[in-house]
Amino acid sequence: MTRPVITAFDWVPDFAQGQVRDLRVRWILEEAGQPYDVEYLSQGAQKRADHRARQPFGQVPTYQDGDLTLFESGAIVLHVAERHGVLLPTDPAAKSRATEWLFAALNTVEPPIMDHAIAMLFERDEPWSKPRLPVVDARITERFGEVAARLGGRTWYDGDFSIGDLMMVAVLRIMEGSELLGAHPTLVAYVDRGTARPAFHRALAAQLAGFTGEPPVGYAEWAAKGDCA
Repeated sequence: MTRPVITAFDWVPDFAQGQVRDLRVRWILEEAGQPYDVEYLSQGAQKRADHRARQPFGQVPTYQDGDLTLFESGAIVLHVAERHGVLLPTDPAAKSRATEWLFAALNTVEPPIMDHAIAMLFERDEPWSKPRLPVVDARITERFGEVAARLGGRTWYDGDFSIGDLMMVAVLRIMEGSELLGAHPTLVAYVDRGTARPAFHRALAAQLAGFTGEPPVGYAEWAAKGDCA
């Protein structure tokens, strides 16, 4: 079996550390017990033609294993789970439900969370940012209420911990410590259960240890304007 290679950043702002999406790939690889190597990119290198050849949108992570190259964290997580037979039920219907929750996390729950991050961080100086926040927060509140209602008193969404739970925990923890997530104790406890897994701790430690690079030119000035360094 070959040793896969993933791409990750060698530096991100403090608020992004522990949140970059290579964490999700590291996590599933740790769950699978699969060693991997990391190709670290400095900020800006992800936009070069050589990286875009494997990730057309100029982002991380990517995953390379022999002749196979993948991008998109959800696709990578699903591939690793299938290849190694981990975090996926053997029953076809249960496997489909686990995959369903992976897509629900990415396609339904994460978009309003990312809208919140864009408004609060990346577009915070734009005139439309603050007026937009109440609408974004309302969408997050609705989604959190829905996923909390479906979880109910279950430990995980469908039987044992699966790739659906891995991705849902990864998405929900973006809002960890916020009032929006704190309003749903069942979701807080759910995230706590997921992040208590040893594989998550190993993945997080590995990601944090990789941030050894330098910020791009102009970052200090940008951060000072918003006091978010």
